[in-house]
Amino acid sequence: MTWNWEQPDWPDFTWNADRLIRAEQAFLIEGGVILGSLEHLTKDNQNALVVETITTEAMTTSEIEGELLDRDSVQSSIRKQLGLAVDHRRAKPAEQGIAELMVSLYQNPTEPLSHELLFEWHRLVTHGRRDLRDIGAYRTHKEPMQVVSGRLDKPTVHFEAPPHLSVPEEMERFVNWFNTTSPTGDSPLPAITRSGITHLYFVCIHPFEDGNGRLARALSEKVTCPHILYHSLC
Repeated sequence: MTWNWEQPDWPDFTWNADRLIRAEQAFLIEGGVILGSLEHLTKDNQNALVVETITTEAMTTSEIEGELLDRDSVQSSIRKQLGLAVDHRRAKPAEQGIAELMVSLYQNPTEPLSHELLFEWHRLVTHGRRDLRDIGAYRTHKEPMQVVSGRLDKPTVHFEAPPHLSVPEEMERFVNWFNTTSPTGDSPLPAITRSGITHLYFVCIHPFEDGNGRLARALSEKVTCPHILYHSLC
């Protein structure tokens, strides 16, 4: 089987722009509604909304990966990262890591993407792990990175990512594409379109030993996140 990254036109994605027009328009309208609503809230209520929004996203992205976190601990960690009043609850490494990642994401939505930023995010989502060889670095193991299902003795391979030796080059191209397609880049794309391609592009490379799903969603969030919520804290 030939995988998408082995095709001669990789990674030149194509899409039907006409089918995304309504989604793009709805996104812009909803963003305006959020911004307008914030103007009618007290400072405390604005803070509460921001914390609740970030907490929900942190919990959801972890649940998708089968990791069930303590919501109160995550929320307490987020409030601490934002400089808000907190209790003295002690968060576990997983809760602390995802909280730091989400706050970093919301505080710096327009920061250019870099390998160093991705490495830092990976350290946060794997905070407390002792079973990984490559933390805060792209994968180096020689075994194929595969998505499989079925019996252990006869698995079905649904996808195989590029080999580890190709990852640095693939990620250099991905980072350049991400920054070039930003609103201030040379080839800007609409938010919803760019978010979808970002997620697909990243998971196809699968650059890390683990945590790729959470980082792919974080990157999509970096494209579309309602950072206007954070601006209310400034």
